[in-house]
Amino acid sequence: ASFAPEQIQIRVKPVLKKREYGTRYTQNNFITAVRAMNEFCLNSSDLEKLRRIRRRSPHDDSEAFTVFLRSDIEAKALDVWGSLDALARERRRRMVIEEEYKENVFRTHKLLKEYKEFFGETKPKASTTGAFMKGPGKVVMVAICINGLNFVFKLLAWLHTGSSSMFSEAIHSLSDTANQAILALGIYHSVKNPDPNHPYGFSNMRYIASLISGVGIFMMGAGLSWYHGVMGLLHPHAIQSLLWAFCILGGSLISEGATLLVAINEIKKGARAKGMTFFDYVLRSRDPSTNVVLLEDSAAVLGVVIAAGCMGITSLTGNPLYDSVGSLGVGTLLGIVSAFLIYTNTEVLLGRSIQTDQLRRITEFLENDPMVRAIHDVKATDMGMNKVRFKAEVDFDGRVLTRSYLEKQDIEQMLN
Repeated sequence: ASFAPEQIQIRVKPVLKKREYGTRYTQNNFITAVRAMNEFCLNSSDLEKLRRIRRRSPHDDSEAFTVFLRSDIEAKALDVWGSLDALARERRRRMVIEEEYKENVFRTHKLLKEYKEFFGETKPKASTTGAFMKGPGKVVMVAICINGLNFVFKLLAWLHTGSSSMFSEAIHSLSDTANQAILALGIYHSVKNPDPNHPYGFSNMRYIASLISGVGIFMMGAGLSWYHGVMGLLHPHAIQSLLWAFCILGGSLISEGATLLVAINEIKKGARAKGMTFFDYVLRSRDPSTNVVLLEDSAAVLGVVIAAGCMGITSLTGNPLYDSVGSLGVGTLLGIVSAFLIYTNTEVLLGRSIQTDQLRRITEFLENDPMVRAIHDVKATDMGMNKVRFKAEVDFDGRVLTRSYLEKQDIEQMLN
């Protein structure tokens, strides 16, 4: 008897074996050619026979670039140098050579600079000098010139009259001049280009200078004004003719008012460009240098009014105590201005969040992309000077991402 073979159907179920990667896995890491040559001491000829992979550039303004597998680079480095110790020695040797090269370049630049200065061939840097020809830099330079002249005239008036209020105004103008010089230094450094040690640039120098300016106003302006006012109350003395003092205060009122108008116009221009109100622009410290000039000149105008009023009462009554009260009033005004400057600039330097509507627009822009499923843990801080730092955890849709990648590839070539 014959038996027909029995057909047995076996269903094979593919099982994906779990792969243990460990705490450190670099076999699938990519590395650029420049990094391979710098870190592993290889030459361009050493990379010719290695596998090359084209990857999308992380920068929007550049095309795809070529990378290598880190494992291939490490193997090639061992093949070239023989051992890890030999590779480490070569790295140290190249670091010494690089340091010597940098020192020689620095000396060469220094000699060229001295040569150009000697023959009068130096040219001003457009990036730094141009910052003082318009915008906040121009406002600060105008304020320095006017406040410097006001200090000289007010000092002469105080020496002539002995008025405590006039002394406070002289110190007020001196502190304004010194603080605005600090602002100018901050503006000068803020326009420098980023470097490896400061990848985000030096734009925060304006806020740092404004913060120092606020502290300077409090220590130098408010402190000396209060001290002189208290001493005037404890030891009052007769005040000489106030005619010249009133004339100088009148001229100071006009000049400070002119600088104040320049600052107001600059802030209006900036607020209009950002679509913000005047007060929101000032409160959020969008332009710290102009804000300092605005507040200092506002305090200067009010200070002149306070000083002139108290000196006028002293002139009418013959009582010098009113003049000392004027000095205390100017000191209090300067204290309020310094407190506001310290608060607003500290908030910016700490990393204040951007406005809610701005954050919503950025988030919506990302969520509108079909590859993005969700946005989590969003943080966005205002870095100042029209720069925002944005951070978020993005949940990508792997299927859409894969489909988008495959649509750009030659499937037939991939299968073959």
